[in-house]
Amino acid sequence: MTEPISIDIWSDIACPWCYIGKRNLEKGLAATSADDDAPQVKVTFHSFELSPDTPVDFDGDEVDFLAGHKGMPREQVEQMLSHVTKVASGAGLEYRFDLLQHTNTVKAHELLHFAKAKGLQHEMEERLMSAYFTEGRHVGRIDDLVALADEVGLDAGEARTALETDAHLDAVRADQAQARAYGINGVPFFVIDGQYGVSGAQPPEAFENVIRDVWAQKTAAN
Repeated sequence: MTEPISIDIWSDIACPWCYIGKRNLEKGLAATSADDDAPQVKVTFHSFELSPDTPVDFDGDEVDFLAGHKGMPREQVEQMLSHVTKVASGAGLEYRFDLLQHTNTVKAHELLHFAKAKGLQHEMEERLMSAYFTEGRHVGRIDDLVALADEVGLDAGEARTALETDAHLDAVRADQAQARAYGINGVPFFVIDGQYGVSGAQPPEAFENVIRDVWAQKTAAN
């Protein structure tokens, strides 16, 4: 038996390109699943905070944040968000920057590690990104996160306890330390089978190609 390909993804649930990259990877994996010798893959998400200094309750919209945080003119920010929205639409995602509630994401990352321990990391990742980018839900406060955890089938009481006690904060920090060790300073970043780094929201075909290549190498080695 050939071991599955490991795909380790460093991302932030508040990163618009990360959600697009996630969708494109999923499409690439769906394409390879139809192969005669379909690659076996194990996907794991890892924590990366794009703006760790962001307050939980940011006073303003996404344009306010980016204009202030990056020092960009508002008109340039609006053009950038319009472009990202179009790219997201091409990936099947309806971004609503007009509804988005900018926030600190460290608790969301803690929740993802809690969900991982319960076997529901992928469901939680999808729910958080959808809530943030398409529904205008708040994903920084514990009450809101517990509600989202409940929606994917996690125990609300256990999730609340984990978040209130910082039970998974060390795991978040370990992911961030690993990102620094790899030299990752932007996300999404995909580490394929511990040997290939893929940066950015690549198109589905790019993921198809690298996954097929790695699988061919692994099966040939067996």
